[in-house]
Amino acid sequence: MPVSQVRFRPAEKKRRILIVEDELINREILKTILQDDYELVLAGTGTEAQNAIHEQFDTLSLILLDLNLPDIHGLDLLRETKSDIRYAHIPVVVLTADSDAEVDCLSLGAIDFIPKPYPRPEVVLARVLRTIELSEDRDILRWTERDQLTGLYNKEFFYHYAAQLDAHQKDCLTDAILIDVNSFHMLNERYGKSFGDEILRSIGKKTLEIVETTGGVACRSESDTFLVYCPHRTDYDSVLKQLSAFVNETVLGRGENIVRLRMGVYAGVNREIDIERRFDRAKIAANTVKGNFSRPIGFYDESMHEAELLEAQLIESFPRAIRERQFEVYYQPKFDVRAENPVLSSAEALIRWRHPTLGLVSPAKFIPLFEKNGLIYRLDSYVWSEAAAQIRCWKDQLGICLPVSVNVSRVDLFEPKLIDLLLEITGKNGLSHEELLLEITESAYTEDSEQIVEKVRRLRGLGFRIEMDDFGSGYSSLNMLSTLPIDALKLDMQFIRNAFREKKDTRLLEAMIQLARSFELPTIAEGVETAEQVSTLKTMGCDIIQGYYFSRPLPAAEFEEFLMKNKPRSVE
Repeated sequence: MPVSQVRFRPAEKKRRILIVEDELINREILKTILQDDYELVLAGTGTEAQNAIHEQFDTLSLILLDLNLPDIHGLDLLRETKSDIRYAHIPVVVLTADSDAEVDCLSLGAIDFIPKPYPRPEVVLARVLRTIELSEDRDILRWTERDQLTGLYNKEFFYHYAAQLDAHQKDCLTDAILIDVNSFHMLNERYGKSFGDEILRSIGKKTLEIVETTGGVACRSESDTFLVYCPHRTDYDSVLKQLSAFVNETVLGRGENIVRLRMGVYAGVNREIDIERRFDRAKIAANTVKGNFSRPIGFYDESMHEAELLEAQLIESFPRAIRERQFEVYYQPKFDVRAENPVLSSAEALIRWRHPTLGLVSPAKFIPLFEKNGLIYRLDSYVWSEAAAQIRCWKDQLGICLPVSVNVSRVDLFEPKLIDLLLEITGKNGLSHEELLLEITESAYTEDSEQIVEKVRRLRGLGFRIEMDDFGSGYSSLNMLSTLPIDALKLDMQFIRNAFREKKDTRLLEAMIQLARSFELPTIAEGVETAEQVSTLKTMGCDIIQGYYFSRPLPAAEFEEFLMKNKPRSVE
């Protein structure tokens, strides 16, 4: 709840009380009793009371409410006040001569009663003061345990109450749920912060309704992230639809689906792991459907758990793997096919991890992981050093000069020491910059492109040759192509495979090759596996081919044998 809703501040002389009483004489009696100690707001009808509550809710310390009003029954006004998160914190004392109404009033949230006719003034004053002070104490606690905007628990108290739910329902299956708003920052930018706040308030209100009817606790843990811990259920599709419909109707006043929610569910949680980790798993599930409007709910399963354990093991093993040289550099040849007979022109360095307990780990498992957590620069540096040393070795021992291309990730391009490191590696091994080819993926140019393009332009100015990797994967625009600092286009492997599927359609592939030729850029096709593909690509004008047709990636020792059988030019 907002700080302004904490009822009493010492700097104020008087607390403010709203008296809702239609009988003039009763209003005057209460006014006489209370006016010396309190600031009074008087209302003779339910409508006047509604207006006063709406306009002054953040300063009201108490409502004294008569049930028999001329326009709105006091019970309806009480129900309305307590159902609105903005007003629900205001304590209400009912003024009534009807003792039978007490149960209904208490069930709707009334705190106490003052009977009619009114008791002695000192009794009225004592009840009013006691109610206000108890409410203020409760508000202070509420302020520390609740999120100020939504009224839900904050994360720390939420975890405490979730643990209590475990303790009291030991044999009950429970679920950990995370609810998030897709592209919430964009909604804030487009419609303003007040619109975003209304979204969060409406999510909080509906979520609270859901957990109050089914059991459980809820909190707002971060900006637009909500957590729910509740007894196990299977109707999450229905729950999310209800929640989404309520939010959009509340903030828009109509049924448009502008606010899109996603949900991650860790059902039947393992109570042997701590509560925070249960919600980490719900978050993992939610991330699997991020931006997926057709499938907004992700469920955590054992495969995710196994992947999570593997990722943790790989990250933990990484420093030792570097020290013990568990990473092996393989080489796959590239052949120039422009002449009648293909000629070995270069090779690509590819990383493999021979893990002591996991065996040979696929790069598809560890490279995206290391790109995500920042370890990729250290790994790539290792590969660059190994490849440069290997080029030097082939020169010295075999008399063969073979350029090798290495991958430079988008993460690497933001490293301030990248250029200095590449110069150090080539200098240490006595290589010209043209011998260490740099492959940079097409997607690396799309975000913060100005900074990246400038870095690549500097590398190219120093003599490094730049190959755009994965060209055709759908990111770059044609007008960018004419300005990017590149020396060759490497066609995306999946693009090649799609062109040569059962219903072969190579028209787009041919257009891409012709496009590169119009910019006087040689093309490299990877993933080529058959003689037919080689022949077709050569006819289209492709310059260099890489793939299993010529050779699979080979460890350095086997690649040396391949080199001796397919000698490129000798060292000058």
